[in-house]
Amino acid sequence: MKIFKALLLAGAMIFSSSAQAQTKNIEGIDFPTSISMNGQKTVLNGGGLRTKLYFLDLYVGALYVQSKTSDAKNVIMADEEMGIRIEIASKLVTQERFIDALEEGFANASAGKSNANDIQKFKNFLKDEFKKGDVISLNYNAGDAVYLSKNDNQIGKFEGLAFKQALFSIWLGDIPAQESLKDEMLGK
Repeated sequence: MKIFKALLLAGAMIFSSSAQAQTKNIEGIDFPTSISMNGQKTVLNGGGLRTKLYFLDLYVGALYVQSKTSDAKNVIMADEEMGIRIEIASKLVTQERFIDALEEGFANASAGKSNANDIQKFKNFLKDEFKKGDVISLNYNAGDAVYLSKNDNQIGKFEGLAFKQALFSIWLGDIPAQESLKDEMLGK
């Protein structure tokens, strides 16, 4: 009986460490180390904290790609499965503030293109209140579209590679939302 208990305990410890290895903790939030998008495996490239005024934590953002890279331009321009996952870390992040930040980000985008209709679509899709712990996913399927999800519920779709390029430029472009977050998403 003691041998059986020892084996059971050893098995539980292996399972536990295996489960922990499938996530990476970034700024206190566990992110999966890989995600399947459109039947393709993507891996966690990196992630970090978006702050405001150096002391207000807003959200933690993570980048998922098919192969790890530190080349922002390659990520922005690539027509392959990839995504950005954002977990809201503060009640200060409201739906309105998130949309305003996206609008500013699109204005600063260094690649691709978006238009006023895209911002309106974000407003329509993200009409529910944000709360701490909400997860926003922006997953691009090659040759197709960016799929917007909130808390694992798909709520919108934005077609075309040019839109994906503009969207990813918000975090990875020449004028990113935050330079340190860009570097962390690129694994630097």
